[in-house]
Amino acid sequence: MSEVKALPVPDGLEGERVDAAVARLLGFSRTRAAEIAADGAITLDHKPAGKSDRVHAGQWLEVQMPERVGPREAQVRPAEVPGMRIVHDDSEIVVVDKPLGVAAHPSVGWDGPDVVSGLAAAGYRISTSGAAERQGIVQRLDVGTSGLMVVAKSERAYTVLKQAFRDRTVDKTYHALVQGLPDPVVGMIEAPIGRHPGHDYKFAVMKSGRASVTHYEVLEAFRSASLLTIHLETGRTHQIRVHFSALHHPCVGDPLYGADPTLAKKLGLDRQWLHAVELSFEHPGSGEWVTYTSDYPDDLQRALDRIRDL
Repeated sequence: MSEVKALPVPDGLEGERVDAAVARLLGFSRTRAAEIAADGAITLDHKPAGKSDRVHAGQWLEVQMPERVGPREAQVRPAEVPGMRIVHDDSEIVVVDKPLGVAAHPSVGWDGPDVVSGLAAAGYRISTSGAAERQGIVQRLDVGTSGLMVVAKSERAYTVLKQAFRDRTVDKTYHALVQGLPDPVVGMIEAPIGRHPGHDYKFAVMKSGRASVTHYEVLEAFRSASLLTIHLETGRTHQIRVHFSALHHPCVGDPLYGADPTLAKKLGLDRQWLHAVELSFEHPGSGEWVTYTSDYPDDLQRALDRIRDL
């Protein structure tokens, strides 16, 4: 039996089409969300919803997730990932530039592309350490977040990099466009993050959560938003999105965490403006400190150009 995702429609998605709302909430492409709706797998207030129906804040949205494999395990099925770029490759590691709409690895309920399967299709042999569907994965990015990921190819690289991430010696740099202007313009957010009590795939600042630390600096300020550079000391799920939402400065284009949909429409954004721009660490083979960078994807660059024009 396939998994069902259920949640109330956030205020930020008021009036959106069903396919657009599901795509933005669950990380599907809009085309895939439309296909799911056509299969009768989406309901609003327990009534079937078509792809072009409009959602309203507070409605109960349920999505029958497409099955990729059996309900208890996920498998790597080699499949090309359009737009995934190899930034660096050697005997120990491969660094990829992950596009929007791509998961880090296969998982039950996810029917879209993933990095591990994409590397397999391209002929890359990666570490066999870790669970079968997550072999070689030492870090993850959200489906809706683009940018740099390192994947271990050797067993030694897997062990060394896993420990480096645990020890917080990896320098992870993101750029984010957030609503408003954070005060102070250079600061640190230290607030524990845990699973949201009402939604199993949403997170929140909670006393019972895990310690989470985010460092940020404003790079450029606009009338309605600010471009930030962010360094993660920890790596919790949705950490940047949760921390800035808690400060009332959600990532532009992120309705799940309270972003204004009007601004996203003005900028032509269909996802949160968040990109992993730089990744630095001690190479597990040579011991050399290495740094890899990624340019903004076209959709994020266009949005940035538009807000500059505004």
